[in-house]
Amino acid sequence: MGEEQDVAGMDLLSRLSTEMVRAQKKYFGRGPSETKSYMLDDFLLIVMRGSQTQAERTMIEFGQENLVREFRQQFENEMTSRLVDMVEDLTGRNVRGYQSQVLFDPEVVIEIFFFEAPADQSEIEATARGQLEDPSVGEAATDAQDEDVPGDIEAG
Repeated sequence: MGEEQDVAGMDLLSRLSTEMVRAQKKYFGRGPSETKSYMLDDFLLIVMRGSQTQAERTMIEFGQENLVREFRQQFENEMTSRLVDMVEDLTGRNVRGYQSQVLFDPEVVIEIFFFEAPADQSEIEATARGQLEDPSVGEAATDAQDEDVPGDIEAG
């Protein structure tokens, strides 16, 4: 397997992370501070940290984790087709199922996409090798975290 395939696999993970940041900023009003994607067989995991809004942090301080979780889940349910379409466009693969999960301690949101079939072996090897050799593989582009996106109502 050549270096070109390695770069393509690593680039795909970064693009997935970057586009997820942009989608979160556009539709949720705030993007995560850190995002990293992982391709594992027929799963794509996108892990986002630092994405709570000030209102969510305040509600969590009041002990209302369930209300924040319920809103996040409802929001993700409504966003399913947009996020699935984005992932299918970037990967060229059909998504069979999607789920989102929010954790409060540590503050993490995990987007899980289940594909109809496993990734090509060369893609799996390229992404695994890239992650072993360079921990930044799969991270969102730095400028995606900083760029203004229409609807971005909170800077930080």
